[in-house]
Amino acid sequence: MIIVDSSVWIDYFNGRITPQTDWLDSSLGNTPIIVGDIILTEVLQGFQNDKDFRVARNLLLGMPFMAMGGRVLALQSAMNYRSLRKKGVTVGKTIDVMIGTFCIHYQLPLLHDDRDFDPMVRFLGLKVINT
Repeated sequence: MIIVDSSVWIDYFNGRITPQTDWLDSSLGNTPIIVGDIILTEVLQGFQNDKDFRVARNLLLGMPFMAMGGRVLALQSAMNYRSLRKKGVTVGKTIDVMIGTFCIHYQLPLLHDDRDFDPMVRFLGLKVINT
């Protein structure tokens, strides 16, 4: 099982070809992909066209779902953010720290196209899909 970050889903639904979207396209139906509430929100909020929204919503809701928040992960996310700051790294988006912390906690690899995750790989042990 893996997590696909919104950075990849957004590129995928916009038809952008990247190594990550190619990996995702070839893995759909073959690799169990978990969709988290945070990622679901980030991806679906950007659709302007109702038809495209429904298509994406139906695809994402057909996948296994997990809530990515809660007290334990919120606390650990804050601790991870602080740990990175002490090392001189400021992650641009708190949401990314929460997604990375979720993946670390559940030992799920992440497919992403976002530099915010790089220090989490280096300093926190986040596992990623290499494309």
